[in-house]
Amino acid sequence: MTIRVLLADDQTLVRAAFAMLVESAPDMEVVGQAGTGREAVALARSRRADLVVMDIRMPEMDGIEATRRIAAEEDLAGVKVLVLTTYDTDEHIVEALRAGASGFLVKDTRPADLLDAIRTVAAGEALLSPGPTARLIARFLQSPALPAAGGPECLSDREREVLTLVARGLNNTEIAEALGLSPLTAKTHVSRIMGKTGARDRAQLVITAYESGLVTPGSGSP
Repeated sequence: MTIRVLLADDQTLVRAAFAMLVESAPDMEVVGQAGTGREAVALARSRRADLVVMDIRMPEMDGIEATRRIAAEEDLAGVKVLVLTTYDTDEHIVEALRAGASGFLVKDTRPADLLDAIRTVAAGEALLSPGPTARLIARFLQSPALPAAGGPECLSDREREVLTLVARGLNNTEIAEALGLSPLTAKTHVSRIMGKTGARDRAQLVITAYESGLVTPGSGSP
């Protein structure tokens, strides 16, 4: 299947570079380009994108609010958002995840890694850029801006183990290998955890794990 990608960035040259990169992939196509957050929301509706590559700093409406509006619309329930950020906007990463983004990357990532990230997020996996992720999430979740919908207290011991591994960035196959389960069983556990905690996707599960203290800095980086 071809992944339909919408690019949202206020810099024309950046959008053009990303468009060339995405179009070079045989399994992707660019279905629209937005220069503002408001335009990104409108194009997500009209172009039926599978995934939005979203910059945070944009005029009219920033990428976080645009992500929040996309995540809130029932008609756009299948649209994933991959946020691109820079290290000097670290404080917005958790805000973006809380708003509904399925992952983030720093802007200086390698082209091949960006394409892999698009595939990962489009497939329903969370994608958290390596580096300061654990430190950032732990730091900015100290503020009680948005409480988690549900916490690990409603989970079984096995589900808590699975959630811990999800928060550390493991996919279903890796979780299965770590716990001696089949990939299908690991997937079932992840689905049940989402149902119990009210998480939309794996990125939201990471937020839940850190908000509850189940995972802390030093216990493993996502």
